[in-house]
Amino acid sequence: MSPVRLRLARALVVLAAIVLVCGAAGPRDALATKGWAWPTDPVQVVRPFEAPAHAYGPGHRGLDLTASGSVRSPADGRIAFAGEVAGRAVVTIDHGDGLVTTLEPVATELAVGDAVARGAPVGVVSTGGHTSRGEVHFGVRLDGVYVNPLRLLGGVPRAVLLPCC
Repeated sequence: MSPVRLRLARALVVLAAIVLVCGAAGPRDALATKGWAWPTDPVQVVRPFEAPAHAYGPGHRGLDLTASGSVRSPADGRIAFAGEVAGRAVVTIDHGDGLVTTLEPVATELAVGDAVARGAPVGVVSTGGHTSRGEVHFGVRLDGVYVNPLRLLGGVPRAVLLPCC
């Protein structure tokens, strides 16, 4: 095969992989269509979601995001918990359909049962927990099981193995 045709073939393989990764093929994650918003602005992921090997295994069950000042609700819901847990301020929001968000450390004046709208402030960045100063942990549970929050923020691209060389 000529060098030009070889380069063209490689380019087509890369293009096909990009189409697959971007979701043009295959079923779309139903959570990606929920239209959630990032709880911080600007958004910078400091530590990604790391799924544990089993329910009680080590992992990182959420995203750590840079944050300063106000933290917002990623979707409509009701405050399910607002208070301290192990010395850090925690806000938990029940969004219905089995989806629950936990944001920490976030200090709030909201009370259990208060309604919150998508994008509405729920509190301010506090200190404590495993995050560094100026960071917020954003965890999401679906029917009690932690899921990658990126799934609700537009989806996680599928991994596609590309041919070598």
